[in-house]
Amino acid sequence: KKTSLIEHRKKKMKQLSGGMKRRVGLVQALLNEPEFLIGMTTTGLDPEERIRIRNLLVDFSENRTVLFSTHVVEDLAATCNQLAIMHKGRFLYAGSMKNLTEEAQGKIWICKVPDERKAREVEQKYRITQTDVEGGLQLRVISEIQPELECMSIPATLEDAYIYVTNQYE
Repeated sequence: KKTSLIEHRKKKMKQLSGGMKRRVGLVQALLNEPEFLIGMTTTGLDPEERIRIRNLLVDFSENRTVLFSTHVVEDLAATCNQLAIMHKGRFLYAGSMKNLTEEAQGKIWICKVPDERKAREVEQKYRITQTDVEGGLQLRVISEIQPELECMSIPATLEDAYIYVTNQYE
Protein backbone atom coordinates (compact mmCIF):
# COMPACT_ATOMS: atom_id res chain seq x y z
CA LYS A 1 0.00 0.00 0.00
CA LYS A 2 2.81 2.44 0.90
CA THR A 3 4.25 2.12 -2.60
CA SER A 4 0.86 2.48 -4.36
CA LEU A 5 1.47 -0.77 -6.20
CA ILE A 6 -1.40 -2.80 -4.79
CA GLU A 7 -3.61 -2.25 -7.85
CA HIS A 8 -0.75 -3.47 -10.07
CA ARG A 9 0.07 -6.63 -8.09
CA LYS A 10 -1.07 -9.04 -10.82
CA LYS A 11 0.95 -7.38 -13.59
CA LYS A 12 4.21 -8.77 -14.91
CA MET A 13 7.35 -6.67 -14.43
CA LYS A 14 7.54 -5.85 -18.14
CA GLN A 15 4.11 -4.21 -17.87
CA LEU A 16 5.25 -1.77 -15.19
CA SER A 17 6.69 1.71 -15.70
CA GLY A 18 10.27 2.52 -14.70
CA GLY A 19 9.11 4.16 -11.47
CA MET A 20 6.92 1.18 -10.60
CA LYS A 21 9.84 -1.19 -11.19
CA ARG A 22 11.96 0.88 -8.81
CA ARG A 23 9.24 0.68 -6.18
CA VAL A 24 9.06 -3.11 -6.63
CA GLY A 25 12.84 -3.23 -6.12
CA LEU A 26 12.49 -1.16 -2.97
CA VAL A 27 9.77 -3.48 -1.63
CA GLN A 28 12.06 -6.46 -2.29
CA ALA A 29 14.87 -4.75 -0.40
CA LEU A 30 12.60 -3.99 2.58
CA LEU A 31 10.97 -7.45 2.86
CA ASN A 32 13.44 -8.84 5.41
CA GLU A 33 13.60 -5.54 7.30
CA PRO A 34 17.38 -5.17 7.10
CA GLU A 35 19.15 -3.02 9.71
CA PHE A 36 21.21 -1.40 6.95
CA LEU A 37 19.85 -0.51 3.53
CA ILE A 38 21.72 0.96 0.62
CA GLY A 39 19.06 3.23 -0.84
CA MET A 40 18.39 3.96 -4.44
CA THR A 41 18.70 7.22 -6.26
CA THR A 42 15.59 9.11 -7.32
CA THR A 43 17.23 10.37 -10.50
CA GLY A 44 14.93 9.92 -13.47
CA LEU A 45 11.72 9.73 -11.45
CA ASP A 46 8.91 12.22 -11.81
CA PRO A 47 8.43 14.61 -8.84
CA GLU A 48 5.54 12.67 -7.27
CA GLU A 49 7.47 9.40 -7.55
CA ARG A 50 10.57 11.00 -5.99
CA ILE A 51 8.56 12.25 -3.04
CA ARG A 52 6.87 8.86 -2.58
CA ILE A 53 10.22 7.01 -2.58
CA ARG A 54 11.83 9.57 -0.26
CA ASN A 55 8.95 9.30 2.22
CA LEU A 56 9.11 5.52 2.14
CA LEU A 57 12.85 5.58 2.86
CA VAL A 58 12.38 8.09 5.68
CA ASP A 59 9.69 5.90 7.27
CA PHE A 60 11.86 2.81 6.88
CA SER A 61 14.91 4.52 8.39
CA GLU A 62 13.16 5.14 11.72
CA ASN A 63 15.22 2.49 13.55
CA ARG A 64 17.71 1.66 10.81
CA THR A 65 20.49 3.12 8.75
CA VAL A 66 19.74 3.95 5.13
CA LEU A 67 22.64 4.87 2.87
CA PHE A 68 21.20 7.14 0.22
CA SER A 69 23.49 7.89 -2.71
CA THR A 70 22.41 10.88 -4.78
CA HIS A 71 23.42 14.17 -6.34
CA VAL A 72 19.87 15.53 -5.99
CA VAL A 73 20.17 18.08 -3.19
CA GLU A 74 16.40 18.26 -2.62
CA ASP A 75 16.42 14.55 -1.80
CA LEU A 76 19.12 15.04 0.83
CA ALA A 77 17.40 18.02 2.42
CA ALA A 78 14.09 16.14 2.58
CA THR A 79 15.39 12.82 3.91
CA CYS A 80 18.68 13.04 5.77
CA ASN A 81 19.86 14.21 9.14
CA GLN A 82 23.49 13.22 8.52
CA LEU A 83 25.44 13.21 5.28
CA ALA A 84 28.87 12.51 3.91
CA ILE A 85 30.53 13.90 0.81
CA MET A 86 33.02 11.65 -0.90
CA HIS A 87 35.39 12.37 -3.75
CA LYS A 88 37.59 9.67 -5.28
CA GLY A 89 37.04 7.39 -2.28
CA ARG A 90 37.97 10.05 0.27
CA PHE A 91 35.57 11.70 2.72
CA LEU A 92 35.55 15.46 2.30
CA TYR A 93 32.82 15.97 4.87
CA ALA A 94 30.80 13.88 7.32
CA GLY A 95 28.27 15.39 9.68
CA SER A 96 24.98 17.26 9.82
CA MET A 97 23.56 19.34 7.00
CA LYS A 98 23.40 22.31 9.35
CA ASN A 99 27.15 22.11 10.02
CA LEU A 100 27.84 21.71 6.31
CA THR A 101 25.94 24.87 5.43
CA GLU A 102 27.68 26.69 8.30
CA GLU A 103 31.04 25.90 6.65
CA ALA A 104 29.97 27.97 3.65
CA GLN A 105 28.40 30.87 5.58
CA GLY A 106 30.00 34.19 4.73
CA LYS A 107 31.36 32.80 1.47
CA ILE A 108 28.24 33.10 -0.69
CA TRP A 109 27.53 36.35 -2.49
CA ILE A 110 24.91 37.73 -4.84
CA CYS A 111 26.74 40.00 -7.27
CA LYS A 112 25.25 42.33 -9.85
CA VAL A 113 27.06 42.62 -13.17
CA PRO A 114 26.25 45.02 -16.00
CA ASP A 115 26.37 42.57 -18.91
CA GLU A 116 27.24 39.09 -20.21
CA ARG A 117 30.85 40.09 -20.91
CA LYS A 118 31.41 41.01 -17.26
CA ALA A 119 29.61 37.83 -16.16
CA ARG A 120 32.09 35.75 -18.22
CA GLU A 121 35.01 37.60 -16.58
CA VAL A 122 33.60 36.86 -13.12
CA GLU A 123 33.17 33.18 -14.07
CA GLN A 124 36.89 33.03 -14.86
CA LYS A 125 37.81 34.18 -11.33
CA TYR A 126 35.10 32.64 -9.12
CA ARG A 127 32.86 29.61 -8.80
CA ILE A 128 29.35 30.59 -9.95
CA THR A 129 26.44 28.48 -8.73
CA GLN A 130 23.54 30.35 -10.30
CA THR A 131 22.77 33.14 -12.73
CA ASP A 132 19.60 35.19 -12.41
CA VAL A 133 18.41 37.63 -15.06
CA GLU A 134 15.32 38.96 -13.28
CA GLY A 135 15.88 42.61 -12.47
CA GLY A 136 19.34 42.63 -14.07
CA LEU A 137 22.13 40.10 -14.31
CA GLN A 138 22.97 38.62 -10.90
CA LEU A 139 25.47 35.88 -10.14
CA ARG A 140 25.56 33.65 -7.09
CA VAL A 141 29.29 33.53 -6.31
CA ILE A 142 31.32 31.37 -3.93
CA SER A 143 34.35 33.25 -2.60
CA GLU A 144 36.30 33.39 0.66
CA ILE A 145 36.32 37.20 0.39
CA GLN A 146 33.86 39.64 -1.12
CA PRO A 147 34.39 39.85 -4.89
CA GLU A 148 35.36 43.25 -6.27
CA LEU A 149 31.84 43.81 -7.54
CA GLU A 150 28.55 45.14 -6.24
CA CYS A 151 27.83 42.20 -3.92
CA MET A 152 25.83 41.26 -0.89
CA SER A 153 26.54 38.30 1.41
CA ILE A 154 23.66 35.81 1.55
CA PRO A 155 22.95 32.62 3.53
CA ALA A 156 24.41 29.44 2.08
CA THR A 157 22.14 26.72 0.77
CA LEU A 158 22.96 23.02 0.98
CA GLU A 159 23.90 23.12 -2.71
CA ASP A 160 26.23 26.09 -2.13
CA ALA A 161 27.89 24.25 0.76
CA TYR A 162 28.36 21.09 -1.32
CA ILE A 163 30.04 23.06 -4.09
CA TYR A 164 32.13 25.02 -1.58
CA VAL A 165 33.42 21.86 0.12
CA THR A 166 34.09 19.92 -3.08
CA ASN A 167 35.91 22.82 -4.73
CA GLN A 168 38.36 23.09 -1.85
CA TYR A 169 39.86 19.78 -3.00
CA GLU A 170 40.05 20.35 -6.75
